[in-house]
Amino acid sequence: MTVLGPNLRINGERLWDSLMAMAQIGPGVAGGNNRQTLTDDDARGRALFKSWCEAAGCSMGLDQMGNMFARREGTDPDALPVYIGSHLDTQPTGGKYDGVLGVLGGLEVIRSMNDLGIKTRHPVVLTNWTNEEGTRFAPAMLASGVFAGMHTQDWAYARLDAEGKAFGDELARIGWRGDEVVGARKMKAMFELHIEQGPILEAEGREIGVVTHGQGLWWLQITLTGKDAHTGSTPMSMRVNAGLGMARVIERVHQIAMSHQPNAVGAVGQANVYPNSRNVIPGKAMFTVDIRSPEQGKLDAMRAEVERAAHAVAAELGLGCAIEPVGHFDPVTFDPGLVKVVRGAAERLGYSHMDIVSGAGHDACWINRVAPTVMIMCPCVDGLSHNEAEDISLEWAKAGTDVLFHAVVETAGVV
Repeated sequence: MTVLGPNLRINGERLWDSLMAMAQIGPGVAGGNNRQTLTDDDARGRALFKSWCEAAGCSMGLDQMGNMFARREGTDPDALPVYIGSHLDTQPTGGKYDGVLGVLGGLEVIRSMNDLGIKTRHPVVLTNWTNEEGTRFAPAMLASGVFAGMHTQDWAYARLDAEGKAFGDELARIGWRGDEVVGARKMKAMFELHIEQGPILEAEGREIGVVTHGQGLWWLQITLTGKDAHTGSTPMSMRVNAGLGMARVIERVHQIAMSHQPNAVGAVGQANVYPNSRNVIPGKAMFTVDIRSPEQGKLDAMRAEVERAAHAVAAELGLGCAIEPVGHFDPVTFDPGLVKVVRGAAERLGYSHMDIVSGAGHDACWINRVAPTVMIMCPCVDGLSHNEAEDISLEWAKAGTDVLFHAVVETAGVV
């Protein structure tokens, strides 16, 4: 397979200018972005992206979930396209790079191919997947999930935001519902460039993460039921304290994750007690356990242990206990052939690199079910993401996009 010479690189300054221009749409209050899916700002970001793609000579496709597909033709129109994809939507207090780097890095790949007169046998298609974040309409990775057959389109259209607005209605309102059947496209491969969203690459001094696996996860919503009572007048021995039960389960989640090291994590990030009054012993606690591992056996074992621990704590304290799975996907193994291509590109270009496991879910995790897929990661400062202070350097962005450029062109076949 023909590869590009290591002297051929993308234009890092142009990429950075594009990132900063997109960041002007839906600015946050502290230097980041609030460009949530299917808002007016999302529509403006999509329009800017479309204008850039068309200026680069691409034709734009749009499916019924609002997924955008910018196509650069190959010399063989019947050859399966090579896809590059990520997302433009952000968290309410999100950064300027999460997702956006993967989309605009892909645009820079196409621009650089144009600059250098590179022709490929396979078409190259750049995708903006709708509602990756899942912050306004749960779950995350919604549109890529429909594309991969994990959700039905009708179910996705019926998802409601906090104001009771439906996904399907809002997609139509902002004018980005297409006619193309979701999932009808076939792919030779898909690449997703992303910031790491963790501290490993920076701590190890590596410029590139070659993503071999994605963690599987379970989200378990646990509801403990006790008895509301006055904190001042109820004897300690007569309390049925759901808040105490929650505290003990949270500690057990940490212990369980630690007992399955390495490659296992667990925590509780969402928790509520009721009635949530300072002088009332909580009669109910509702919280979500997030456990993750790239190893199926560990993931299954942790779920079973968390459920046993929750029931045991509840029995000891006289609490009711209900457990509902509210989120799940199995661990992902990315395509070994594409992993080799990415690793080879990093080596040719002289970038320091290491194999890494993605700690977060990404659109590539769903697309991996229907096409060969791989991810490339670059560091982010202090591992911080989903925060307006999220930061990367121009050099990191350029390195990741250089590797993406070489890996995509190699896979698409230079002619």
